[in-house]
Amino acid sequence: MAENNEKLFDQFPEVSYQEWRAKVEADLKGADFNKKLVWRTNEGFNVEPVYRAEDIAGLKTTDSLPGQFPYVRGTRTDNDWLSRQNIVADSAKEANEIALDVLTKGINSLGFKVGDAAELPELLAGIDLAKVEINLNCCPGKALAVAEALVAMVKAAGAADTFRGSIDYNPLRRQLMHGVEGFDADAVKAQACALLDVVADVKGLRCLAVDSEILANGGAYIYQELGYALAWGASWLNLLTEAGRSAVEVACRIKFNMCVSSNFFMEIAKFRAARMLWALIVEQYKPECDCAAKMLVCATTSRFNQTIYDAHVNLLRSQTETFSACVAGVDSIVVTPFDVPYKKPDAFSERIARNQQFLLKEESHMDKVVDPAGGSYYVEHLTVAIAEEGWKLFLAVMDEDGAFFGAVGRGEVQKAVNDSCAKRHTDVARRKEVLLGTNQYPNINELAAGKIEDTSCHCGCSAEKGPNALAMKRAATDFEELRLATEAAAKRPKVFMLTIGNLAMRLARAQFSTNFFGCAGYEIIDNLGFDSVEDGVDAALDKGADVIVLCSSDDEYAELAPAAYKYLDGRAEFVVAGAPACTDELMAGIKDFVHVRCNVLDTLRDFNNRLLNK
Repeated sequence: MAENNEKLFDQFPEVSYQEWRAKVEADLKGADFNKKLVWRTNEGFNVEPVYRAEDIAGLKTTDSLPGQFPYVRGTRTDNDWLSRQNIVADSAKEANEIALDVLTKGINSLGFKVGDAAELPELLAGIDLAKVEINLNCCPGKALAVAEALVAMVKAAGAADTFRGSIDYNPLRRQLMHGVEGFDADAVKAQACALLDVVADVKGLRCLAVDSEILANGGAYIYQELGYALAWGASWLNLLTEAGRSAVEVACRIKFNMCVSSNFFMEIAKFRAARMLWALIVEQYKPECDCAAKMLVCATTSRFNQTIYDAHVNLLRSQTETFSACVAGVDSIVVTPFDVPYKKPDAFSERIARNQQFLLKEESHMDKVVDPAGGSYYVEHLTVAIAEEGWKLFLAVMDEDGAFFGAVGRGEVQKAVNDSCAKRHTDVARRKEVLLGTNQYPNINELAAGKIEDTSCHCGCSAEKGPNALAMKRAATDFEELRLATEAAAKRPKVFMLTIGNLAMRLARAQFSTNFFGCAGYEIIDNLGFDSVEDGVDAALDKGADVIVLCSSDDEYAELAPAAYKYLDGRAEFVVAGAPACTDELMAGIKDFVHVRCNVLDTLRDFNNRLLNK
C-alpha cells in the first residue's frame, strides 16, 4: 500500500475563494451575501461564513507554542487541568466528610466556604495538602485570619513548596452583588498587603481574587467579562505596586475565577485572548521572572443559562461549557450541578457534574492534547477579534478615576452588566437566544413548583439590594415565573388548535403554536383537522377551551379567520397562527396573532393576565 500513498484532495481541482463566493451568490438567487451569511456577534464584530489560511497569515497569535509568551496557546506544556468540586455543606464536619469521599472519586481540587478560621482544622482533616488544591471562600474581613490559619497548617504538613490553592479575597463582592457602598481603597490596600505578607512563604497560595464569574452570571456579554476581568487584575497591580509591592509579588498572587457559557467557540477564544492580553499587561511592569505574566484561571460553568424547567437540559449546556474550557486550556474547572437553580445539589447531581469532566479526560483524552483549537482559522480569528473588543473595554475602564475599583464604586460596571442582562432577557423573550425546554420546545406537562427549595443565604449579607447591585437574574427567570403562575392558578388554561385547510401549513402552525403557548404551561389540545371552522369552534368549546388558535395557510386566512371569529362570538380567546398578508384587514376585529416575530414573553404575560384572573 505504500506506493499508493497519495493525497485524496489532489484528485480535485483547487477552488479559489472568488470561485466559491460566486457559486454561493448564485445559490442565494439575488439575496445579499452579507445579510444572509455574515452575522453580527454580541461582542461587537462580524463573523464570516468561512475562513481560510490567508485570514490568519498576519496574526501574531500563531507564532508561539504552548508555554511560551504571550501564552495564547496556554501557560503550560500539558493540558492536565484540575477537576474541582465546591463542597456544599451545613457544617465543617459534613464538608470534610464529603471532601474525603470525592477525593476517592477523581477530584483533585476542592472549594470550601469558610465562616471562621477556627473551622479549618476540622474542615481539612485527613486531606493531603501537598497533593490537593484547596480553595477557600470567606468574607473579606476574615480573609487575613483564614490565611494565617491555612499557612500554619500547610507549613505543619511540610507542604509549603508544593501546596496549590487560593483564598478568595474579594472586597468588591458586596458592592457587585448587593450594591453596598463603602469601598475604602486605603483599607483594602492595607489588608491586601497584610495578606501578601502572611502567604509569602507558601508560593502556590493565591489570595487576590478576580471573580469575573459574578459579572458573567449577572448577564454580562463575553467581551465584557474579558475586559472587566483584565481591568480588575490590572487594578490590583496598580493598587499594590503603588504601595511598594513588586509586580511579581502581586501578579503571582492573583487568581482569575471566570465563567464559561455555552457559546462554544467564543468561550475558547475568550480564554486564549485573556491569557495573551494579561501577559501583555504584566509585561509593562517589567517583572523579574516570566511566571508573573502567566494567568491562573479557574473556569466555572454558567448559572445564567440554567433552567428550573426541563432541568436535565442543564447537563447539555454544562457539558458544552466544560468542553470549551478544557479545549481552551484553563487551569481548573468547576462544573455547576444541574439542579442548582432550584435546590441544594444532592449526591446524584454532584456525581454527574464530576463525571462530566472525567468523560472528557478518561474517554475523550482531552487532557492529552494541548491547545487543540490552535491553528483553526476560525478560532484564531475569534481570538484576535474578541481580544480587540475586550481591550477596548479594558482601556476605557482603566482611563477612569480609580480604574476598575472606582468604576464599581460608582456603579458603572453594574449598570453596564445590567443593561446587557436586560438586552439578553429581551433576546430570550423574542427567542433570538434559545433556552431549550424553556422558551422553545417546552415539556408542557412538567410541574416544577414542588421541587423548588429555599436556597437563599440567611446570614444577613443579602437582605436588601442597593441601587448599584447586579440584577443576578437568570435568563429563564421570566418564563419560569409565567409557568409557576400557571401552576398556582385554580384552573390550568386550555389552548385548542383549530386546524383546517392546507395540511402542511396547518400542521406546521399547530406545532409552532403548541411550543408557543406551552412556554406558559398551558394545556394543549391538538387535532387532526376540521372540515369547517364551525365544527372546529364547537369541538373547542365542548373541550372547555380558553383559547382557540386557528391554524391554516395565509391564503385561506382571509376567508376562514373572519368566519371563525364571528362564529365564536367572544366565547373564548381567538388567535391566528401566523402573520398573513391580510393581517391589517383581519385586525379590524381580531387582535391576537402569534408568529416568529412576536415577543413570546410579553404575549404570554398578556394571556396570563386575561386567563388566570378570571
